[in-house]
Amino acid sequence: MRSITRTVPLLILALTLAAPLPAAASTSSELKALQEEVHALREGQRKMQKDLADIKKLLEQGARAAPGQQPFKPADFVVGDSPTRGAADAPVTLVEFSDYQCPFCKRHATDVMPGIVKQYVDSGKVRIVMREMPIESIHPRAVAASNAALCAREQGQYWAMHDLLFANQKSLQPADLKAHAATLALDTAAFDACLDENRFADEIKAGQAEGQKLGISGTPSFVAGLTDPKDSNKARLTQFIRGAQPLANFQQVLDGLLQEAAGKD
Repeated sequence: MRSITRTVPLLILALTLAAPLPAAASTSSELKALQEEVHALREGQRKMQKDLADIKKLLEQGARAAPGQQPFKPADFVVGDSPTRGAADAPVTLVEFSDYQCPFCKRHATDVMPGIVKQYVDSGKVRIVMREMPIESIHPRAVAASNAALCAREQGQYWAMHDLLFANQKSLQPADLKAHAATLALDTAAFDACLDENRFADEIKAGQAEGQKLGISGTPSFVAGLTDPKDSNKARLTQFIRGAQPLANFQQVLDGLLQEAAGKD
């Protein structure tokens, strides 16, 4: 990480110094052209810096397991009170560990999850379970956002708040969260009280601890497996998907699990 962080700014400087300097501007048109050239150079630098920031975030959010982090191993899972989407008795359970301030989680929520819902959830094949896993060290507003989503769950609006938070990812201050509740026509007095007391702090911490136990070090991360046919509150998780993967990657995992479930009937 440090080598990347140091190398790219040096590369920008080297490219800047290596670029041929224009001749001294002697007319207004030449001065304008020089200004435009400097502006273009600065825009190029900004883009490179943004790319570097994205790379840094990806690495920080778990492109690879942190040192000492245990790799994923198949595990038993209990749904409990976690927000779900889809039929409880769907043969496959897909668990997402997410962070509302994470740009890659937003990418999944807006670009990939709708396809999963349409192809697998609406057809009764897959149930989605959400676990809160805000990474406080890099996303200071993520815990409050998770609490807001769970406060909305109390009024049956978890998924509406889920979508609204990702759609307004830069508006996660307490006042913003309360405004989102008003947008959803929630009981704002009840929501505000829930948010102010950080009512779901323990549940959020439990999600973080469970994710770490499963070998998850970044968001979004997903674990999937077969729902227990005798107890839909349980599942056996056997597959791990790291990061904001394209829909095709989820299709491969989910289709394989569905074939496995069909073979056990």
